Amino acid sequence: MATTALDSEITQSDKYSILLPTYNERENLPIIIWLIIKYLDNSCYDYEVIIIDDGSPDGTLEVAKQLQKLYGSNKILLRPREKKLGLGTAYIHGMQHATGNFIIIMDSDLSHHPQFIPKFIELQKKHDYDLVSGTRYKDGGGVYGWDFKRKLISRGANFITQLLLRPNASDLTGSFRLYKKDILQKLIDSCVSKGYVFQMEMIIRARQLDYTIGEVPITFVDRVYGESKLGGSEILQFAKALLYLFATT
Repeated sequence: MATTALDSEITQSDKYSILLPTYNERENLPIIIWLIIKYLDNSCYDYEVIIIDDGSPDGTLEVAKQLQKLYGSNKILLRPREKKLGLGTAYIHGMQHATGNFIIIMDSDLSHHPQFIPKFIELQKKHDYDLVSGTRYKDGGGVYGWDFKRKLISRGANFITQLLLRPNASDLTGSFRLYKKDILQKLIDSCVSKGYVFQMEMIIRARQLDYTIGEVPITFVDRVYGESKLGGSEILQFAKALLYLFATT
């Protein structure tokens, strides 16, 4: 099918703002930025990377400043905050500075490989999805580097959530997604969670509001450098949020 002038104009005007919240990621940040630039420059997409550092004591912001000098302030935007304020508020903060009409959220610890970003974009364009989510739980997806206990917790949490909430998505707790910017804003406005469970609530609210969801199988790799941010308090937050969402949705 021939591409019309209007189709071409719409395609050329699309821009992708990648939000990267960071906390103590000085070892991982240079690698993830290099990979993002490698895969998106090769795909010829217009994009920007917004680094939202929450007062990392390990010098992450200083590393980010060097990366900005290396790759340019048109590609790398620094929007730091003074202290750790939570994942949900980091996305809200990043969105306030995003100039793209699409928002991509991902982890900065190398657990999400940028090679999947072009696949997210292609699937969204093909079906005009409101959001595209990376999934570890469909054919072609998977998890590497987790012990049996952590895999069991993840699978169990996902199974219980599917049973109680029926979200029409296979991976609720993943944080590798592409959103239409206006849709993301509406979802954020409807959410009450601000921490680890923010991602789960976003998918549930999307179902409530009848937004369309596409899924791309991804391989999730446990972090190589640094320590996981997931602990007992996050698991407790998840359980409380699950009960809240079950009672209110």
